[in-house]
Amino acid sequence: MQITKAEVTPLEINLRQPVRMAGLSEFDKITAIFVRIDTIDGRSAWGCAVAHPHFTGESPEHALNFCENCADQVVDLHPTNLEYSLGELSHLTSQSPAAACAFDLVFHDLLGLAANLPLYKLLGGFRNRIQTSATVNLSDVSESVELARQRAAAGFRMLKVKGGLNPDIDVQRIKAIQRALPNHILRLDADGGYDIQSALDVSRALENILEMLEQPTSPDDLEGLRRITQYSSLPILADQSVAGPESALQIAAGKMADSISVKMATCGGFRCADQINSISQAAGISTMVSCIIEPALLISAGLHFALSNPNIKYGDLDGHLDLVEDPTVSGFRIEDGWLVVSDFPGLGCTVAL
Repeated sequence: MQITKAEVTPLEINLRQPVRMAGLSEFDKITAIFVRIDTIDGRSAWGCAVAHPHFTGESPEHALNFCENCADQVVDLHPTNLEYSLGELSHLTSQSPAAACAFDLVFHDLLGLAANLPLYKLLGGFRNRIQTSATVNLSDVSESVELARQRAAAGFRMLKVKGGLNPDIDVQRIKAIQRALPNHILRLDADGGYDIQSALDVSRALENILEMLEQPTSPDDLEGLRRITQYSSLPILADQSVAGPESALQIAAGKMADSISVKMATCGGFRCADQINSISQAAGISTMVSCIIEPALLISAGLHFALSNPNIKYGDLDGHLDLVEDPTVSGFRIEDGWLVVSDFPGLGCTVAL
């Protein structure tokens, strides 16, 4: 197998409806960057990234520039020597989380194609399905209940409810959804919107109702996160506070959270995600594989990683559901809120571009 060509294609993808999050202006589209590598024997591998200042800290223009620079070097690299090839690109990908993610994914897809095996089996093959939460976006209480009902009607039995703007209203929102859907698993994602006392108040008010409270305080307030974890009535998940292996190690060593979230799109792909999960596992804490709003190709990457290792206890992989005209032709399926992987080689996806 020899690489003959690499192409980079940016694509603006609309959302079905605008999204609000604590600390972020409303938005109604994302910019995805797709990378395709062709080989001399006629196979094509795919990678993908999302460039957004809030999620990855870089503009689409910045990410596209680094992806194109990486693509210029790819023809001279070996398609299955991952560490060497990605290492050769590291002087570029270290400056762009999106480029790191896109090229990590495409080289892993190449490896799966060469081995004729799905990636989850190459990475460990612990299971072939995982339950995922579905997000209830930030809105008023009555609309949140209606959105939760819609997710439930689609088969999801686990809901992640967005909050973080007003702790009292968040408590009302969760209790209203719990009354409407008493048998569903509920999570609350504060997106860093609480102070310490508010987080503890919410934790006490929703004890025995929530499965977990996600990212209660500002991502850089690790001491606040530690204190909440120490006194909370609920398990605490660190999400945006986990910027990479270094912060994961700090959180794990300081017992600052009960679980750690890893996102392929923001950490840079499989290699970095594996480092973060290894740190969690060594510390005796669990991992959630999560997502941003992203194409199904990225969701597939998160799914393959989530299925590879027993320390990954939780899935939050629904970021593709509200995209309009996502070009990904995915190889996984959703059955009653469970993501089920196919046995197609690599990531199991193609892209209609």
